[in-house]
Amino acid sequence: MSGLVPYLFFPGTAAEALTFYQGVFGGELQLFTYEQFGRTDGPDDAIAHGALNGAVQVFASDAAGDEDAVHIVGAMFSLLGTADAETLQQWFAALGEGGTITDGLQKRPWGDYDGQVTDRYGIRWLIGYQES
Repeated sequence: MSGLVPYLFFPGTAAEALTFYQGVFGGELQLFTYEQFGRTDGPDDAIAHGALNGAVQVFASDAAGDEDAVHIVGAMFSLLGTADAETLQQWFAALGEGGTITDGLQKRPWGDYDGQVTDRYGIRWLIGYQES
């Protein structure tokens, strides 16, 4: 493992969110329940740890007890140039399904393409590429 990996706490939707991200980005998904980890601070079937490993890597769990669930303000996840243009366009469209496109994927005055989308789980993404 290398680089920065976001670890998100969802309000009981970690399995659903990680499965959605696997559908968008591909990769291998592992889900472990509270019961499997011997945790008693939430429902047995809640996700204690989930990991999506692939082109995009994300960790997540279901928030326990009085833990806050994800609500990111003033930040976004950047996927600038992390794949070819076609793949990034597909990711942008998929993340927008059930979410909100806040700034359409488009050519910018400096010649690159980028756009911003908030997915159905409230996570904001910046996706872009340079045309070759």
